Amino acid sequence: MSVNVSAPGLSASSLLLMALACGLCAGGNYFNQPLLHSIAAHFSVSESAAATSVTLAQVAYAAGLLLLAPLGDKLQRRGLAVSLMLLAALGQALCGLAGQFDLFLLGTLMAGLFSVAAQVLVPMAAALAQPGQSGRAVGWVMSGLLLGILLARSVAGMVSEAWGWQAVYQGAALVMAVVALWLWKALPASRNPSPVSYPQVLGSMWHLLRSQPGLRQRTLVSALAFASVSVLFSTMALQLSSGPLGLDDGQIGLIGLAGAAGALVATQAGRLVDKGLGRVSCAIGALALLLSWPLLWVGGAHLGWFVLGMVVIDLGLQCLNITNQATVAQLLPAARGRMNAVYMTGYFTGAAAGSALGTLAWRINGWQGACVLGLGLALALLACLGTFRMRKTHGLVARLA
Repeated sequence: MSVNVSAPGLSASSLLLMALACGLCAGGNYFNQPLLHSIAAHFSVSESAAATSVTLAQVAYAAGLLLLAPLGDKLQRRGLAVSLMLLAALGQALCGLAGQFDLFLLGTLMAGLFSVAAQVLVPMAAALAQPGQSGRAVGWVMSGLLLGILLARSVAGMVSEAWGWQAVYQGAALVMAVVALWLWKALPASRNPSPVSYPQVLGSMWHLLRSQPGLRQRTLVSALAFASVSVLFSTMALQLSSGPLGLDDGQIGLIGLAGAAGALVATQAGRLVDKGLGRVSCAIGALALLLSWPLLWVGGAHLGWFVLGMVVIDLGLQCLNITNQATVAQLLPAARGRMNAVYMTGYFTGAAAGSALGTLAWRINGWQGACVLGLGLALALLACLGTFRMRKTHGLVARLA
């Protein structure tokens, strides 16, 4: 499949490079998920303690989205993205070299905080795309990001089996540094034509959230979706490595390959938004998310059902996220960076909450507790979509009256 999205200052090869960079940045926050058992054994801590690194990575990413990603509306975007990516690589290196669990957590915090370079590149792609193709451009770059997230688990598991879990982080640090320097050479300079000060950037984000109902609605829906999926992310390694399946790191990592099918939906979802059919992809995503949890419940003891559940849940999440993010990018072009930062902060806040609640549900009632929680969050998402549609219909009737 060839990439046909281009614009002055943004070639197809540059777009693919941005997708690669986004995948590396975002994927780095997911290396720990199939490795929790090995990390716990290495540092002599409990698996529940090791699982806190999943939540920490997502909390750090949400903080970076709130405090750092909005700088894309103030600073030169290429320089900002490259600087953040190099700092994220430093965090990955610290994880790979840590001799104590506290240092590993510090590296996780750094990597998560600065990996928001990806969320500087996504609105940059939208800004440089040709008119009417911003959704498609976002879809291609987000495909790289999503593939990074999905493949990170598989790569981490296989590398861990071959060379140990620390080699995962050491190798990632090196590759990220190389790609960051490549970005500096390949990307054009890009800056908001109406830059604002940093206090204004932060202050305006709250104003955007209050004044843009579309932003609020899209953010809430995606936050609930990622919370539901993060329940799975924070507990799947614990279930698959124990109980009737008893898989090792490499086998757990291979399970993540099943979810890579979800990333294939990303460009199609972006195109649906460009055609005004965002509701269709949003509905598909919500239904897929809901249907995945019964499959995963059964999959706790039957690997085939678990793999199918992984495919369906990733399809659902990617449909919802790409649709909502591409829509948000079109709402207020002059504030793309801040709008995207608000949206993604909510998105990963939902992820962090889902991870924390998932770990708690696992402690209370194991895999069954996690599945009930994930299903409940998917039902809450469907209820929100129904409420938003009813409000829109009532508003239209009121205007016609």
